[in-house]
Amino acid sequence: MSDKPAYQDEFESTRPDEIAPLIGKHLIYTYDNGWGYEIYIRNERAFDYRIHDGPLAGRWVNNQAAHIVRLADGVYKWSWDEPTGTIVSLAVNLNERVFHGATFFPAWIPLNYDKIALHQNEHLDAMAHLRDQGPTYPKLVMDEFAQITFIEDRGRDNDEVIDRPPSEVPEGYMTRRN
Repeated sequence: MSDKPAYQDEFESTRPDEIAPLIGKHLIYTYDNGWGYEIYIRNERAFDYRIHDGPLAGRWVNNQAAHIVRLADGVYKWSWDEPTGTIVSLAVNLNERVFHGATFFPAWIPLNYDKIALHQNEHLDAMAHLRDQGPTYPKLVMDEFAQITFIEDRGRDNDEVIDRPPSEVPEGYMTRRN
């Protein structure tokens, strides 16, 4: 199974010049519920992420296709649909160092967190199978704010930013602050 459906090649970023300042950013953030995440914006159409805490700790994804837009100076939003059937919309205000995420999990995921707390890219066929088995409804909606604790620029399409499971990052990695 391919990383993305062929039809996604037809969708380009809306106004890619406007999101140029976001490309290459690596952000570490903590949701108000205490869950630690990180995200790396690879390019105008894809990002990587890793989940360090919460029921999905251990999950990491590379080259997730997304629609990324600029809403205002330093404010961006990206939205995507995962092979699991999960739909996410994430907004970031870099000026105030705050995220807001709205995640819509199909009903099968809260019953099986452990089945997706892994490197998704290596299990795309399994994700599709689980998604197709369902159930998909009712959705579990998670609507949370997060504080950005660390920001760095790692350049475009850098495969070394999120290149291993959360369990293998160096000690102190998630507690870095700037």
